[in-house]
Amino acid sequence: MAADTLELLAPARDADIGIEALNHGADAVYIGGPAFGARDKAPNALPDLERLVRHAHRYHARVYVTLNTILRDDELEAARRQAWALHGIGVDALIVQDMGLLQIDLPPIQLHASTQCDTRTPEKARFLQDVGFSKIILARELSLPQIRDVRAQVERATLEFFVHGALCVAYSGQCYISHSHTGRSANRGSCSQECRLPYTVTDAQGRVIAHQKHVLSIKDNDQSANLAALVDAGVRSFKIEGRYKDLGTVKNVTAHYRWLIDALLEGRDDLRAASSGHTSFTFTPDPQRNFNRGATDYFVNGRTDDLGAFDTPKHAGLPIGHVVRVTPAHVEVELADDALALANGDGLTHLDLQHNLVGWQVNTAQRIAGRVWRAVPNEEVESLKGLRAGTALHRNRDVAWDRLLAKKSAERRIGLSMRLRETDAGFALDLRDDDGFHAGSAAAHPRQPARDAAQARAAIREQLGRLGNTIFEARRIEVDFAQPWFVPASALNALRRDAVAALEAARAAALQRLPRAAPVEPPVPYPGDALTYLANVYNQAAHDFYVKHGVKIVEAAYESHEALGDVSLMITKHCVRWSLSLCPKQAKGVTGVQGTIRAEPLTMASGGDTLTLRFDCKPCEMHVVGRIKRHVLDAARAQPIAFYRARKPLAA
Repeated sequence: MAADTLELLAPARDADIGIEALNHGADAVYIGGPAFGARDKAPNALPDLERLVRHAHRYHARVYVTLNTILRDDELEAARRQAWALHGIGVDALIVQDMGLLQIDLPPIQLHASTQCDTRTPEKARFLQDVGFSKIILARELSLPQIRDVRAQVERATLEFFVHGALCVAYSGQCYISHSHTGRSANRGSCSQECRLPYTVTDAQGRVIAHQKHVLSIKDNDQSANLAALVDAGVRSFKIEGRYKDLGTVKNVTAHYRWLIDALLEGRDDLRAASSGHTSFTFTPDPQRNFNRGATDYFVNGRTDDLGAFDTPKHAGLPIGHVVRVTPAHVEVELADDALALANGDGLTHLDLQHNLVGWQVNTAQRIAGRVWRAVPNEEVESLKGLRAGTALHRNRDVAWDRLLAKKSAERRIGLSMRLRETDAGFALDLRDDDGFHAGSAAAHPRQPARDAAQARAAIREQLGRLGNTIFEARRIEVDFAQPWFVPASALNALRRDAVAALEAARAAALQRLPRAAPVEPPVPYPGDALTYLANVYNQAAHDFYVKHGVKIVEAAYESHEALGDVSLMITKHCVRWSLSLCPKQAKGVTGVQGTIRAEPLTMASGGDTLTLRFDCKPCEMHVVGRIKRHVLDAARAQPIAFYRARKPLAA
């Protein structure tokens, strides 16, 4: 029985970052195309994507392109043309949200259901599989038992799960605060991140229970400790968030998970990596060195108390030491460890008396004695609020680390067995790689006996092993001669060059396109007969898709501006009451509250915006309720664009 593959899926803002993600061990990369990706500030031109595809396919790795916004009717044709162009340059799959795409003439390219599809139930996952999706990116909020339940219903599609990076506080695809307040739609790739703002929360009596806290800001996802459990639950693709992340972050986090997955694979004969090669690094991966808001494994192991990053959505960095003395011109710092050092350009942070994060850059750093350093900020010392003797310091930018990752920091090689043998006309070189692909080359050359057999053999092995500018490395080199021959370096180089080219050609010829899954016929029914604005239907084709699958009522997407009153602008598993220890279920001695006690609503305000928090205690979910702003409506109505409007299907 063939082993299952485990895929490490890394993000890429651009092709160069994607190439480095692959060099650092990714089995696949996901990246934005020219348009219609859910990160509108990370588009990529077709020639750049083609360059990335060529590099990935050398390792039998894959490239997935995001086409995962909801689309207006007037955008479907452009999306169709883009899909065909992406297929033409060898892209392996499209990540999509809008079901209208399944109604149009797409190329025979594999489709992956974006996390924006909000897949939380076995029924939804089974439906997506049956309509033609080969991979389903699960909601980040699922627990291990819930993932197992999905796996039990989905026998053909692959399950993908986010294992690292920033977390959307809302169920993906179920957040409309950005559009409501600014006109920038998260479902259209332009989220304004209202969730990272500070809010003042009050109860029904008007009492303040949280003042200017980032109550919708949560820590960053880190499933490092849960990979084996996720595999056992049915996950086969581990996804790293971060299509806006810089090169150093992608290198570091990808390397971290490559190490963890390789260690997991060593003990599992039933699993193998999804692509070829072994990666070595010039650094020790450490995700805590990159921007993060603290770590959480979210709901994988159930609800936890320490989920929020309420004090600040910024990156405090790693602890580095404390302030010894503050002068008008500089700050004296004692580092926490002898191995630590400060450098010009380092970024330091501390908390002021109000517990606000204050960041500052070191202009110059000089060791005074031992662990004590003099740091001269690039701004007036007196402007650094709360800085005093004893203040704990963190470092959120390490110049030495950044310089290390700016250089070449990894090599990815495919193991190779090489056999040089004599022929009637000269010599032949046979190659076989770790994947079992083989090729060779031969050349006519007069044979000349070697004067020193051992020296000749050593020279041959050294010359053949010079694979530095290829994707291969020699694991074994065999010289199969009836008697010792002298072979010139030029002849060996030509044999090696031709054989490696032939082997790469054989690998390329063997790489097959990922198959497009055929939908089940007749069309399977959607699990429900009515859809609200939460289904994000923004075009006629999406409407027709759901009608074909038995839906009777299809409301328009929120972006169509038909839901004008108070509605749920965000649905989230994160609960402010729970995080503030105000949930009825947390009360001592209270039993049987599941579904019987409902928490009273709360109000939260930021600037001139006020929202209501309503709590659905049976599923343990929170709804952030509000209405669309007048200026957003006015701006939308001024556009000469026809929006999809809600409608019912015609009677049969």
